[in-house]
Amino acid sequence: MDSDFLIIIMAFVAGFVILRLRSVLGKRTGHERPPPTDPFGSRRGRENDDRAHDDDGEEEAADADNVVRLPGREGEEISAETPLGAGLTQIKVADPRFDPGEFAEKAKDAFEYIVMNFAEGDTSALKPLLSKDVFEGFSSAIEERKNKDETLETNLVRIKDAEILEAGMSGRTASVTIKYTTEQINVTRDKGGNVVDGDPDRIADVVDIWTYERNTRSSDPNWVLVATETPQ
Repeated sequence: MDSDFLIIIMAFVAGFVILRLRSVLGKRTGHERPPPTDPFGSRRGRENDDRAHDDDGEEEAADADNVVRLPGREGEEISAETPLGAGLTQIKVADPRFDPGEFAEKAKDAFEYIVMNFAEGDTSALKPLLSKDVFEGFSSAIEERKNKDETLETNLVRIKDAEILEAGMSGRTASVTIKYTTEQINVTRDKGGNVVDGDPDRIADVVDIWTYERNTRSSDPNWVLVATETPQ
């Protein structure tokens, strides 16, 4: 009787550990939690707070000791006299609430949101975050899959890095280019479920370079994806 009871306890503990590991290391398929409707939303303050602190923000930007702190590099700072530093500084002057570290983190959410909805073929979810040209490209690829009765399964295993490569202003429009380094499993299946492209058991290292833009005079906090590139 005691041995049977011990086996039951051990089985319970093992099951609990497995569930915990799955919750911590589980696949990022986009189904574990509802995707954000505005990945770049929830800016600190929003429009009313921005108006109340515009003057203070401009003074803070001007007194930043001519350096910009980059995200994901253990607090590394670069001179505002470099092209990247100057570009980030220009954006911060135009929008005092802009923070490179916060932007890079939210850019990860945007990447996941866009990639997963592209795989699922949800054009209505994609449209608000894509420029006209990018949306047309994504829509065409989704339509082509549907015409072939194919499905795309994307498992975004891990976003290893989201590095800001370029930044700057053109008139009122801010532009930031992000280099994403990710681990993904991408599999295309036909109507019968057979694999026609990809390997469901292989994790691939993928690099994507995406450029986002935003009108800094707009009360809408979201940035729009205007260009995508996959380095050869």
